[in-house]
Amino acid sequence: MASETVSGSTLHRSSVSDSEIAHFSALAKDWWNPRGPMAPLHAMNPLRTDWVSSRTTSLKPSEGKRLSLLDIGCGAGLASEAFAKLGFETLGLDASPDGIEAARAHQANYPLPPSAAPLTYRNGSAEDLVEEGVEFDVVSALEVIEHVNDPQDFLHMLAALTRPGGMVAVSTMSRTPRSFAMAKLGAEYILRMLPVGTHDWKKFIKPEELAAMARNAGLRMTDIAGMSYLPPRWRTTRDTGVNYIAMFTKG
Repeated sequence: MASETVSGSTLHRSSVSDSEIAHFSALAKDWWNPRGPMAPLHAMNPLRTDWVSSRTTSLKPSEGKRLSLLDIGCGAGLASEAFAKLGFETLGLDASPDGIEAARAHQANYPLPPSAAPLTYRNGSAEDLVEEGVEFDVVSALEVIEHVNDPQDFLHMLAALTRPGGMVAVSTMSRTPRSFAMAKLGAEYILRMLPVGTHDWKKFIKPEELAAMARNAGLRMTDIAGMSYLPPRWRTTRDTGVNYIAMFTKG
């Protein structure tokens, strides 16, 4: 695996695998259907984006500007649009050209309200932005890290894309027997809530593993919450045994 130096440290290059890109590209046309294959993300999205917004209120944007946010692995833009409505100047980034095409089409067909912050999309990888030396106030990677080739390298990239004092939000699933039963067998094979093959349980990451990898990348965990479906909606809980979301601060 190739590597490069960022701020005096070695940054290994990491990207989403071709098979993962192909899997999610095939779902792009149905991404915005709230009853389609991405229904669980539609249901979970308000909790995730509102939680990120509430945890970044201490950040102060440059004078006359809004907080900048990078939504990595944005797919067709569910979270990106929500972040723009919450006031973040948002860049949605995804390695799937089909996903970005669907995101741009939805934005064109359903324009954001005038009160929303600017939203742009880009087809590409985090490596591209690292090489360009850009930084953001907030970097968001929601349900992404369990799909990358090397989570540790990915966290190094998230840190490199975050300004000093900025924040990184990561949501994922913990590798527990309960998550295997619920998020893999239950969601994909029994209830058919997700397409079969959406997740590889072996790539799920326990909270303590994520915290350790983040520390290695120069990120400090400042908050964590479980995400649990308690009818009629998703809610934050103390249960991090299946879905959870964490916030980190750089330096």
